[in-house]
This record gives sequence, structure tokens and C-alpha cells, in this order.
Amino acid sequence: EWLTARGTTLGADNGIGVAAMLALMESDDVAHGPLELLFTIDEESGLTGAAQLDGSMLRGRQLLNLDTEEEDAVTVGCAGGGDSHLSLPISRTASPPGTKAVRMELRGLKGGHSGIDIPLQRGNAVRLLARIIDAGARGTGFQLAAFEGGDKHNAIPREATAVAIVPESQVDGFEHRAGEEYAAIRDAYSATEPDAVLKLSVEDAPTEVLDSSSSWRALHLIHGLPHGVERWSDDIPDLVETSTNLARVRTEPAKLEVLMSTRSSVSSELESLRKRIRAIAHLAGAEVDEDEAYPGWKPDLDSRVLAVLEEAFEEVKGKEPVVEAVHAGLETGIIGEKVPGMDMVSFGPQIEFPHSPDEKVRISSVATFWRILTRTLEKLG
Repeated sequence: EWLTARGTTLGADNGIGVAAMLALMESDDVAHGPLELLFTIDEESGLTGAAQLDGSMLRGRQLLNLDTEEEDAVTVGCAGGGDSHLSLPISRTASPPGTKAVRMELRGLKGGHSGIDIPLQRGNAVRLLARIIDAGARGTGFQLAAFEGGDKHNAIPREATAVAIVPESQVDGFEHRAGEEYAAIRDAYSATEPDAVLKLSVEDAPTEVLDSSSSWRALHLIHGLPHGVERWSDDIPDLVETSTNLARVRTEPAKLEVLMSTRSSVSSELESLRKRIRAIAHLAGAEVDEDEAYPGWKPDLDSRVLAVLEEAFEEVKGKEPVVEAVHAGLETGIIGEKVPGMDMVSFGPQIEFPHSPDEKVRISSVATFWRILTRTLEKLG
């Protein structure tokens, strides 16, 4: 019933949309009017292709976006968003004598899409590991040697690792307090993160570590940054209006780099939350570089393309689709801004857990998706 991959993401999001467009190019038995087929690069890593698109290239004013992940849904609106890049200057020093390194690895979290899956209240490995370190470090001569976690801006971090340096006499206490905090986390997240695992190991200290001031500023910055749902929509039930994702942390030789990805369907709330992230960063002494926010897509329930798609949907599936907006960035928001008057809808097959190794696509839904697509093209003429 399902197509999956082993040990990596499947790429059905959005390989299915690409495959459907290539199939249209090859098909000689699909009735349709003139078609433009637009392929864009780097949608997952920042909507780069759509952002660089010259809108004057497009002649059509009816857009079928093949990038929705629920087979019974039609998407007519989305959130806008923007990334914030934080850079915290750090100073390094030689490891103090008589210290040991405690290596911590937090793994097995579910992760997922930072827009679609953010309301599921899954754990963020980066934030949780900072919480564990903060608990273990209290009352010790703690210094940080490394902190790494997360990857893509639109994926909730599933894994994080860190190396803490403490006096050898305080290692047992550090591990005990860290273990207690992890047990509390396991209890709190028992329903959403049953496979989370914390591994602690003691090893020789590295030659260089962050000095004490840099260590605490780095830890407090990671621990203090927001993550998750900020506000729910007042207009659409169960729709997240505003959220942010603590997406990635890296320790470089002279700086700690943090990536935050923020979304909202209300532009003023998007900017307000990004300002708060900037304020927290400045309190820690970090510099902030903000990407230009990409626009959202306001629903148009009087859309002709929507009406035609609903007809095709009912003819193929025998029922009306669920018409919804999503808390995720879609290229339609950018394209709609570049090409005023574009009439847009988005639909696709059933794809679950995108951006994670659990990603899967329902095989039967792909055939149904194809039938709805071709019926819609026939009706649009």
C-alpha cells in the first residue's frame, strides 16, 4: 500500500509533482489546452527557485500546484515565512587540568516538517539537549566544547550532540542531574517521542574548549530561543497562525551559529516574532542576519480553478475535497506576488512524514491524483 525508503527520506515530496508533469509531457491521451510546466529548484531548502523566478516568463494565469500531501484536501492558502541566522562570537581556551569530557547524544526523535508537523508538539532535539546540559551543569565548573544539531530550516531537529567539560570529581554529579532531567523529558514526551534515547559517555577532554563566559552564553541562547506554536488562527479551526523552528546549531572555531525558521499567515505577527528572536540574540551578544520574508497566499474561495478542481474531484472520488489552508510555505505565495491575478490551487496524493526517514506515499492515491489532474485539465480546456 505504501512506498517508503530505507534509512533516508523518500523524496515523494515533491518528486510526485515532478513525475506527474513529466508524464503529462509524454502523454498523448490527455485532453488539455496549452500548458506551461514550471519546475523550480530548492523548494525545500528555501523556495529559492520561485524567489528567483522572472514572473514575466509565465503566460498562463491558472496554476495547478502539485505539492499538497493529503489526498482528500485542496489547499487554497499558506503561511509566509523567513529565516534568521544568529552568530554568537565565542572565545576558546585550553582545557583546564583535571577535567573530563561528557559526550551527550540525543537521538530517535521523530522530527518532521517544521510547518505541517509543528502542532504535533514533538520534541526538538537541540532544545531538549540544551535543557539537559543546563540541568547537569548547575553547580559545576562547566565548559562547552561542541554543540551540533539539526539540519534543514524546514525540519524539526531529530538529533543533537554536545560535549561538556567538567572537573573529573564532578562528572558523576553532572551525569546524575542530566539523567534526571532526561527522565523528566521522557515522561513529558512519552506519547510523542517514545523512541528518544540519550547516550552519555566519558572521555578525555579535548585540547581546546569554549571559555566559561562563552559556554554559558551559548547554552543560554540555545535554551532560551523559542520553538513551536506561537499562536493559533482565530478564523480557521486547528490551523497554526504563527510558529518558529529552532532548526540548526553548529559550533565553529570562533562562533556559534544558530538557524531559526519562522512562519505566519499574518505578516505583522511574523515580523513580531522575528523581532523577539533578534532581541534574545542581542541579549546574548549574537549578531543576526535575517532573510527577506517570503509572502503567504491568501485564500480565494471564489476561484474558478478551485470550482473546476472541486468538480473533477467529486467526479473521480465521489465526494467533495476538504478545502484548507496550511501552515507551511508554498511557492504559490511567491508566484502569486510575482504574477498578479494568478488563480491558484494546490493538490496531490497522500504523503506522510515528509522530511524524515518515515516518509511514505500511498501508492493508490497517486493513481487517483493523476485522474483528478487530467480531469481538471480537460475541464479547464
